[in-house]
Amino acid sequence: MNCLSVAAMVVARCAACRRLVWRCAKKMGANVAVAAVLVSAVVVPVSVRAENWPQWRGPRGDGTSLESDVPLHWNADEGDEGIAWKTELPGKGHASPIVWENHIFTATAIEEEESRVLLAVDRRTGKLLWQRTVLVAPLEGKHPLNSYASGTPATDGRAVYAAFLDRDQMLVVAVDFNGRILWRTRPGPFSSKHGFCSCPVLYDDLVIVNGDHDGDAYLVALHRSDGTIAWKTPRENRTRSYSTPLIRSIGGREQLILSGNRCVASYDPRTGRQLWIIDGPTEQFVASVVLGRELLFMTAGYPERHILAIRPDGHGNVTDSHIVWRTRRGAAYVPSPIAIDGYFLLVSDDGVGSCFEESSGQRLWMKRLGTHFSASPVAAAGLVYFTSDRGETTVLRPGKKLDVVAVNSLGEHVYASPAVSQGNLYFRGERHLFCIGASPK
Repeated sequence: MNCLSVAAMVVARCAACRRLVWRCAKKMGANVAVAAVLVSAVVVPVSVRAENWPQWRGPRGDGTSLESDVPLHWNADEGDEGIAWKTELPGKGHASPIVWENHIFTATAIEEEESRVLLAVDRRTGKLLWQRTVLVAPLEGKHPLNSYASGTPATDGRAVYAAFLDRDQMLVVAVDFNGRILWRTRPGPFSSKHGFCSCPVLYDDLVIVNGDHDGDAYLVALHRSDGTIAWKTPRENRTRSYSTPLIRSIGGREQLILSGNRCVASYDPRTGRQLWIIDGPTEQFVASVVLGRELLFMTAGYPERHILAIRPDGHGNVTDSHIVWRTRRGAAYVPSPIAIDGYFLLVSDDGVGSCFEESSGQRLWMKRLGTHFSASPVAAAGLVYFTSDRGETTVLRPGKKLDVVAVNSLGEHVYASPAVSQGNLYFRGERHLFCIGASPK
């Protein structure tokens, strides 16, 4: 039995045990995302499955949580029922919260100061621990539904990595847990009339960032230690998109899968080498891809809306061979989809939700869930949480018929996607950060 197996057998509530699992996982060659999941899995007994939420859409980058005890009911309109705490945040931003143990991080912009800022909040109390200005630069032009701090940070438990726009250059920054800037780098240009949003993802010792824009577009990997470029791959179609890559091991290959730039493509995350590509099906993308039991799912976009189910085992151009099913009705542009228990679910920007059978593409139901959606759903304990721009969260159980379990209100607008961690839900509203559920321990 290896050291990782021994450590994972321990119900490790102490930080020393978590550090042991981390060191063993890295020694055995596990990438950062896998190591983070292993560390999270041994924080509490298996039946509880408390996890960190270290990046956009959580530890697996797809909105799913392994936690079984997640809040179902809350109501800010009736005395903050079910809300453990809420903290007013400075500035404005659509960056989602991320969670590592007792720290919550997000990004904001202080518009009157033209500053972009990283924030750290105590998970247990909601107290603002620090705010660190990482960039002061003129505010870029943007879409009305975008913000000047829309990219969700990522963390490996040692540093926080975030991306912003510095005039005509992408800026990537690393900050430690005390708010000290470790490094800043500008890996390439960025130009888009809709503004900026790029969420870093972590793999092994790399920080990988999508640089799709209306110019010399690229996908770039930086060394986590100092921000220097490890590899940089051109994206040939030179078209803006705001999707976050998904990294998975599929069929014996590590794949980084990204929709955008007039294509859906897979790359080797170690080298940036392209593995396969599907042309189109449209021009611009925002939603991230997700992987179901066997198929990859994407939804886009502009000017045409599409939903595709893709076999992710191809080589080269697989446009004519690897699309299993497709539809245009009910597609989403901004909110990412989710796959759970053989079902594929999404909500369109204008509020129409759909549930499909993964393998066949049969639409099981289609129903309006609200008026407008920007946030992406999360799933836990067999339920899916859809949050509208009005801050109303519909909790439903996937299945052949629409089964709404609860409808909850935060009392303010929400454009960021929620986080699930250690038995609580965390929402970044227009003004406040909310902790939903019992008081965190």
